[in-house]
Amino acid sequence: MRANYLFTSESVAEGHPDKVCDRISDEIVDLVYREAAKTGVNPWGVRIACETLATTNRVVIAGEVRLPPSLMKKDKDGKDVINPSKFKAAARRAIKDIGYEQDGFHWKTAKIDVLLHSQSADIAQGVDNAADQQGDEGAGDQGIMFGYACKETPDLMPAPIYYSHKILQLLATARKKGDGDVAKLGPDAKSQVTVRYVNGKPAEVTSIVLSTQHLDESWDSKKVRAVVEPYIREALGELPIADDCMWYINPTGKFVIGGPDGDAGLTGRKIIVDTYGGAAPHGGGAFSGKDTTKVDRSAAYAARYLAKNVVAAGLSDRCTIQLSYAIGVAQPLSIYVDLHGTGKGVTEDQVEAAIRKNMDLSPTGIRRHLDLNKPIYAKTSAYGHFGRKAGRDGSFSWERTDLVKALKDAVKVKEAA
Repeated sequence: MRANYLFTSESVAEGHPDKVCDRISDEIVDLVYREAAKTGVNPWGVRIACETLATTNRVVIAGEVRLPPSLMKKDKDGKDVINPSKFKAAARRAIKDIGYEQDGFHWKTAKIDVLLHSQSADIAQGVDNAADQQGDEGAGDQGIMFGYACKETPDLMPAPIYYSHKILQLLATARKKGDGDVAKLGPDAKSQVTVRYVNGKPAEVTSIVLSTQHLDESWDSKKVRAVVEPYIREALGELPIADDCMWYINPTGKFVIGGPDGDAGLTGRKIIVDTYGGAAPHGGGAFSGKDTTKVDRSAAYAARYLAKNVVAAGLSDRCTIQLSYAIGVAQPLSIYVDLHGTGKGVTEDQVEAAIRKNMDLSPTGIRRHLDLNKPIYAKTSAYGHFGRKAGRDGSFSWERTDLVKALKDAVKVKEAA
């Protein structure tokens, strides 16, 4: 790893077209879990993989599901089919909460198509049959997942993505409060922060890029900067802004038409924004719209949880963890740990052994350990799935550091042996 370098990450706001789609897909996941709990259906049996497309005044929701009866209805032939009404209502609530009331994309008037259908029997048997053979449900797909943590920020996240998210979060909160000029910003926005590292540590910000939608057509880039700069400086906190920092605020000028009216959106297109901003590997699978039998989601959460606990335990300053799975097979095929040369008297082998001892990494084990069978996913759909505060409702449980003592103890036992 180089000691002195520049690194850049970007974030996108909840009103970005792709994030609108992520939000709707995760609202559908929450709806299914909520209806299961309400009607006494076992949440362990919930299955959903939901994709959303959004464009000018149009939303299309598609995917495979196994639903509680409360989300079904009888067709004219007496067959059980999906009842679209609650799905449409969930999508409209999401669009309204984000803040879209434009002629080209309005929560009340957008046409919404629900094209969900029953889960593939071939996929279902791969997950369900494994439970009969191994005692645990099988992974919902093959794939590789990564988790990462480092000591660059209080939440053990890489600095560039951490601050890119924070800028947009502060602006969104201010916009929704409706005070002064900041209330005239629109929901669609993108940020980008470049950080200079000195001796491997964040030293200063060398460039800031922000493009944000605004509802007042008379505004130019200078006016937008005057509105947003105080929030940018607040978000960066104690991280210095270089004297020669380059500022690019709405560099193309006017940005009035935004969101799905300006550009089509799709679920799952912002996976690097969702994770570590490019500072760590990503396995390739998106998170939003998936229940947690899908290891794309649950195992990525588990890998982040483990990496964060390794760093929080003081075993290293940086940690990358890779997990791999095969469809229908419960336990991971491999566990790989890289401490990037920052291990504190421990080796990667010791950490791998400690992980295996302290967490069952089957889909069942992950869902149980992190208590994932809950409607907690809509709030993950913007500003990153990682580096967030664990909530009282069980959200972001993978950000807890409650495995620190167990990992320390396991490493000591290994050393003694």
